[in-house]
Amino acid sequence: QVQLVESGGGLVQAGGSLRLSCAASGSIDSIRIMAWYRQAPGNQRDLVAAITTGGSTNYADSVKGRFIISRDNAQNTLWLQMNSLKPEDTAVYYCNVRGFFNSWGQGTQVTVSS
Repeated sequence: QVQLVESGGGLVQAGGSLRLSCAASGSIDSIRIMAWYRQAPGNQRDLVAAITTGGSTNYADSVKGRFIISRDNAQNTLWLQMNSLKPEDTAVYYCNVRGFFNSWGQGTQVTVSS
């Protein structure tokens, strides 16, 4: 499995911004698709954004235009820039691969107050 460690979460007011980081245990250059997910209390874990090795991205409709996913293969890091945050963005955010099973990390808590 690929070990991934999320960080950068915190408490922000609505309209604020936050940048999440995901550090991988090894090279991510060979991982075709990496993604951010989130899970709010009582809800399923949902896909937020995904990015390919070529830089192609897609986003959940709920975050489109507000969030930006990026990857730095040289630093083995995945990023999620979150802007114009809303209370409904409150959740634990996770990073992971797509296309094959990999264990989930602890995630990082994002709380947006109104």
